[in-house]
Amino acid sequence: MKKRKMFFRMITASLLRRRSRMIVALLAIMIGATILSGLVTIYYDVPRQMGAQFRSYGANMIFTSSKEGGFTRDDIDKGLENIPESEVVGVAPYHYETVRLLDRPLIAAATDMEGARKTSPFWSVSGEWPKENGEIMVGKNVASTFNLKEGDMLTLTYAPESDQAQPASGGAVSAAAVSESAASADEVSKENRKDFKVTGILDTGGSEEDYVYVSLDDLSELLTKDLKIDICELSVSATSGQLEQYADKISDNKTGLNAKLVKRVTESETTVLSKLQALVLLVTIIVLALTMICVATTMTAVVAERRQEIGLRKALGASDGSIIKEFMGEGLMLGGIGGILGAILGFVFAQEVSINVFNSSISFRPLLLPITILASIVVTGIACLFPIKSATKVDPAVVLKGE
Repeated sequence: MKKRKMFFRMITASLLRRRSRMIVALLAIMIGATILSGLVTIYYDVPRQMGAQFRSYGANMIFTSSKEGGFTRDDIDKGLENIPESEVVGVAPYHYETVRLLDRPLIAAATDMEGARKTSPFWSVSGEWPKENGEIMVGKNVASTFNLKEGDMLTLTYAPESDQAQPASGGAVSAAAVSESAASADEVSKENRKDFKVTGILDTGGSEEDYVYVSLDDLSELLTKDLKIDICELSVSATSGQLEQYADKISDNKTGLNAKLVKRVTESETTVLSKLQALVLLVTIIVLALTMICVATTMTAVVAERRQEIGLRKALGASDGSIIKEFMGEGLMLGGIGGILGAILGFVFAQEVSINVFNSSISFRPLLLPITILASIVVTGIACLFPIKSATKVDPAVVLKGE
């Protein structure tokens, strides 16, 4: 125990006597450890951060029906059972129907407004999204055509196919029959008419501006029938590989759905993510290499300063092993201290980068602390090998002669 204590005091005293050079080496190790800890934290957190950013570009998965006639919300629930609930950002089922406004046809898109808001966060809405039944959001082009603005009231009508009997060609039609037919037509007209309040104007720069958006319940009431879902958009926070697995599982599990990936989103995410991770890895390797060079240079200078001390110790019988042990102990102590400081500063560095680049914070990874310290010690140890090897080659006779 006393031997270990003496060894610790010896290398500590040696470091303090040459504090200016050792501070330079310590700063190099600390900076290297900071970059290592910070970039590795970012490296592992980038998929989540990038996934969150790419969710703003819209849905990355689509459900369509594997059979004719559309599908139901129950089918969607069955499909979602194959995706972890924590990864589902938003689900927006859509049913499209032609309705009339002031006797002019237009497309009504019925959806879950909250789900559409999550799957299409890039939509720019002047006003508010519909929150209650009887509220409607209209596309910019529709608003321009019908001169609509927020707060206006409008009436949508829907004319279902009628199976009313038509009079035979050339046949006489009684006044009672005409009256009954007119009354029936008027009744249908009343049943297929619904008033809405405009809460927002949608501006996307795309085809969405040609539609009006209502809730599924409102359109079902207008059409007086249960709605089938034409298409369902999903925003899922997962990698492209995971998304492909989910899509295959949904399509193969007889859910009545075909799950397809939105390639323009998933492929872009994969490309950007792989390049960013490669850049982070490259920068980390370069920083570690520079750290090794700096430490090796400093330790080489220290060995050159202590040549006479090394020569004297060897002349007094000190073995190469004791000299290696002392220099390696100094280097590893510097590596440990620099690793601890770097691991702490690395988290601060990663947090600042995440907030300024991705506008979100990251969580501390406890496992990264020992990994950073160990990596710093290993890098410092490798950097000390060449200087230590030169120290063992010091010839006591030559040194003591002053040569």
